[in-house]
Amino acid sequence: MSFVHLHCHSEYSLLDGANRIDDLIARALELEQPALAITDHGNLHAAWEFQEKARKAKLKPIIGMEAYVAPGDRRVKGRPAPGVKPYYHLVLLARDLVGYRNLVKLSSLAYTEGFYAKPRVDRELLAKYSEGLIVSSACLAGEIAVNLDAGNVEGAREAASWYADVFKDRYYLEVQAHDSEGQAKHNAAMIKLGEELNLPLIATNDAHFLTAGDHDAHDILLCIGLGKDYTDQNRMHYDRGLYFKSAPEVRERFPDRPDVLENTLRIADEAGFAFEKKYYVPSFPLPPEVKTENELLVQLARAGAQERYGDELSAEVRERLDYELDVITRTGYAGYFLIVYDFIKAARDLGIPVGPGRGSAAGSLVAYALRITDVCPLQYDLLFERFLNPERVSMPDIDVDFCFERRGEVIEYVRQKYGKESVGQIVTFGTMKSRAAIKDVGRTLGFTPAETDALAKLIPNGPAFSLTVKDAVTQVPEIRKLYGTDERYTRLLDYAIALEGLSRHTGVHAAGVVIAPGPLDEYVPIATVSSKGAGAGSDESVVVTQYDMNCLEKAGMLKMDFLGLTTLTVIRDALDNIQARTGTRPNLDAVDTRDPKTYQMLRAGRTTGVFQFESPLATDMLRAIRCDSFDDLVASNALLRPGPLDAGMHKVYQRRKRGEEPVSYALPELEPILKPTYGVITYQEQVMRLAQTLAGISLAEADVLRKAVGKKDAELIKLELGKFTSKAIARGYDRKIIEELAGQIETFGRYGFNKSHSVAYSVISFHTAYLKAHYPADFMAAILSSSIGDTDSVVKFINEARELGIEVLPPDVNESGYKFTVLDDKRIRFGLGAIRNVGRGAIDSILSARRAGTFTSFYDFTDRVDLRACNKRVFEALISSGAMDGLGGHRAQYWTALDSAMQEASLAQQEREMGQVSMFGGPADGATGAAHAPRVLPNVAPMAESERLTREKEILGFYISGHPLEPYRVECELFASHTVSQLGTWTPEPMTLG
Repeated sequence: MSFVHLHCHSEYSLLDGANRIDDLIARALELEQPALAITDHGNLHAAWEFQEKARKAKLKPIIGMEAYVAPGDRRVKGRPAPGVKPYYHLVLLARDLVGYRNLVKLSSLAYTEGFYAKPRVDRELLAKYSEGLIVSSACLAGEIAVNLDAGNVEGAREAASWYADVFKDRYYLEVQAHDSEGQAKHNAAMIKLGEELNLPLIATNDAHFLTAGDHDAHDILLCIGLGKDYTDQNRMHYDRGLYFKSAPEVRERFPDRPDVLENTLRIADEAGFAFEKKYYVPSFPLPPEVKTENELLVQLARAGAQERYGDELSAEVRERLDYELDVITRTGYAGYFLIVYDFIKAARDLGIPVGPGRGSAAGSLVAYALRITDVCPLQYDLLFERFLNPERVSMPDIDVDFCFERRGEVIEYVRQKYGKESVGQIVTFGTMKSRAAIKDVGRTLGFTPAETDALAKLIPNGPAFSLTVKDAVTQVPEIRKLYGTDERYTRLLDYAIALEGLSRHTGVHAAGVVIAPGPLDEYVPIATVSSKGAGAGSDESVVVTQYDMNCLEKAGMLKMDFLGLTTLTVIRDALDNIQARTGTRPNLDAVDTRDPKTYQMLRAGRTTGVFQFESPLATDMLRAIRCDSFDDLVASNALLRPGPLDAGMHKVYQRRKRGEEPVSYALPELEPILKPTYGVITYQEQVMRLAQTLAGISLAEADVLRKAVGKKDAELIKLELGKFTSKAIARGYDRKIIEELAGQIETFGRYGFNKSHSVAYSVISFHTAYLKAHYPADFMAAILSSSIGDTDSVVKFINEARELGIEVLPPDVNESGYKFTVLDDKRIRFGLGAIRNVGRGAIDSILSARRAGTFTSFYDFTDRVDLRACNKRVFEALISSGAMDGLGGHRAQYWTALDSAMQEASLAQQEREMGQVSMFGGPADGATGAAHAPRVLPNVAPMAESERLTREKEILGFYISGHPLEPYRVECELFASHTVSQLGTWTPEPMTLG
């Protein structure tokens, strides 16, 4: 007889379950078990991924959850008694699609209504959403078990009877096959209760780890979650038997009760359903005169095209527009386009900067006509099929960049338009990556932070790459030595290897937003995630989907990326600076992308602050190709990616652009396709054009080839390239040439970049370069403002400004704003927001007081600013940074006078608030008032320069009014060949000494 695990935890029982989904499925198949249920604590995070992978592996998935049940009303936030947990455990399994939907509802409401320590449901919700659910009594933390263990047999009987009444023959008592303390006694009591109440039983094992040998690693995981030391005897421990057991192992525990195993098979037969393969796009609100979404889209697109191209559309525009509209309306995505059009229009109407495009959407003429994008696809030969392939229809994916500071306003607009209950953000999962795993494990094993930091830093790590702990043990000599010679480190590394990659915590996706046709929890489970210090169940917490971005897409939900792009904020601020200084605002959309001054600056290597081209590699690229056109920017953007760089494609482009290597084409038909990139296959769209031209296939078919090559799937590549080769040869092309081209497509095409994205982002690159070339002070002030809080970047940009002949003046309470301020085309005033310990509230208070007139003295300043916002730390920071240097004294005087000045000002402000003023304007009787003889700063010597500069650096992160090496400037310039800021682009030459 076989057996099915109906109470099993995956890694999504965060820091409690150590089972990876792939491992669970493989183990169930290895043990010849026909089905498997995953029942994570309080959530359905694993549900979609699990069912998809299980079906693919031919294992029947059962979707479930181990719910937390409040002992009373779920809305009551508190413990029933001191030391008593505010929840019981209960296992819920979806028998059918209705059961799954009810499981989704219960899991969601547990977070949004019942969260207290854990997401909790109650009996009211269980009764309301009982249909289609199979329920079991859970573990020793279940309501039945807790009552039995407390000797409250009547309470256990009442609870079991209630569940049996609600769920009928779908309610089971659990007996478990492990040796946790009290489990054997509990099993006997459960069997007795089942006989008394005529309730069926099932055997489970509450599996938290895969094999018996995984117990110790799981114990470490528990310690990480609990914040406990491994040696702490008073912490929670799990029995060694809570692993994924075989049927014989479970049967051995219940030799006289074969029914408890048989019932698991019966439940597995009963449970099961297929997810509906549908897309869930909300209906777009239509004006009264329009009947369908298709009709409205066509109207808006045609009107938009006429705004872009003129009333008389050319044949090229008209044919492309008609073709795209036909595909979009035929595939049912008109509503999708209208939704995106609407929130982008709303953003523009609110004055929120929107990016020119992102990803493949820039290849759509309809998107351009609707002003979803600002890149003409016809001008740059961008392909609609790369965005939406009519032969392989899937949900379009339009990601949008907004001004970083105002992105939230667009999301709020969408919430208001479609209903807050229909819009949510998307969960992410933080995982135990190599370095984090070492620190987490080391901490619980008693290693010092210094020891784990030193070990973690030995592992190579980067934004897109991190060596695994397992590989580090074999590839990093220092780690290999420790692993082989020091037992403490061997143990740490073994546990880190076992736990690496497990999900550790939830977070909120930086950009993802999902919009449902109705309440979100009628389609996917939702949760609450803590935000800004708020608890997960508080009013300030963020509502997110329990499924991640990938699973949501597969579930057919409308998801979009609302990205906050700092560069758009920089461009807006630069334009604001120009307008404030000159009275005019440049129209960047009307700027000639052939502007000579801009390319002259780029060729000179002045790329600091230029979007996408700040790195030394990008700077070298623009110099090497003698960048002189927008096409060069687009190609460089595409070539400066890991794949093309590894293949050396950027070097080929450089040599050909400089005329050092001939450009040739195997066939004359290739020249119009590859000429813009000097014969180098650079873009995915070129692969598609090449296949269309030579094989005579449609662009939709060519996109299938493009996807095959990009996926690096050997079988799929062989199939699609075989089709291309045979069709091209059948059209009369030479076999050898075509096979060589097929090889090039496979080699270079797999690294080809999306031209639509490259063009759109190059527009932003050009705009930043143009602003820097023509309005350097305004641009540098804007980019400095964007770097507030990042000292290294502020230093870098101040150095760049100085290289451009722009003086960055110290902060000044009478001139500085929160951000960096442009005084004229050669001077920038430091922003108060970049001073450490000076918060936004303090700055707002300073600016508010300044509106009544400039500050005339140190005492005038202390009297007028709100001392509730400007505390002593704020004053000390302002003095140290030099922000008060213009108030008639020096920094030592301010330091000396500070305490008494604040005390007097504080008393005066309190009296003003209490209304202690006479009817004639003087102080009321008994009030000290603020009227007194003019105060004079104490007569003390100025600070030594070294002390002044030291304090300045402490509060700003760098020197601004001088430098300790200033006395040696002549000597430094005499002997130095480069400044520090130039070292990033410096190529040292060999030198011979002696």
